[in-house]
Amino acid sequence: MDTSVIDLPAPVAARLRRPGWRDPRLLAGIAMVAASVLLGSWAVRTAQATVPVYVTRAALVPGDRVGADDLAVVEVRLGTVNLDHYLRADRPIAADGIVVREVGRGELVPASAVGSAADLDLRPVSVTLTRPPSQDVAPGALVDVWFTPPAPDDDTAPAEPRQLAGGLTVAEVTTPSGAFRASGGSAVQVLVPTDVLPTILTALAADGTVDVVPVPGTGD
Repeated sequence: MDTSVIDLPAPVAARLRRPGWRDPRLLAGIAMVAASVLLGSWAVRTAQATVPVYVTRAALVPGDRVGADDLAVVEVRLGTVNLDHYLRADRPIAADGIVVREVGRGELVPASAVGSAADLDLRPVSVTLTRPPSQDVAPGALVDVWFTPPAPDDDTAPAEPRQLAGGLTVAEVTTPSGAFRASGGSAVQVLVPTDVLPTILTALAADGTVDVVPVPGTGD
């Protein structure tokens, strides 16, 4: 019986070709690496970038004019706060800028706290006290104004004190110095809304005593 042998071709090992510069996969990988480097560099620069913003040297109260002497400049990192909501030091301050709401000492100055005189619906009224005011009665603090009627001449019960207004901002405090301090005579200037003016002015012109009582935690 004849047996024939068929010679099969030897298998050829497949070789991986080195990708060329025009290979789309290589170009896509290079682009992704470059984009990652640029994005990381941008993130680092953004995190380190700062913007100059104004803070108050002392408490600002409604009616104050905003000047450079009242403010200090601090650098605030981008991304920590929305700087569009605050008064930035790299932009000019309006020459007629008026404080329309109180800003505490050392606080960033909100842009909404500065406006014009037309935006201010408050009027300063001076209240002369018969007793020295509390140390918490300071510019920028909030106070309640009370009126105590005079004691009656007969045996009838005295009228109870009544509150005239609450949460008024103190604009200025004038206190006698030295031996005259204990005798009273301090004057506290409070900012009164125009619709409350008649009540406050009537009480100041009447017989009786007007007192200012500080709201706890609002002093400078």
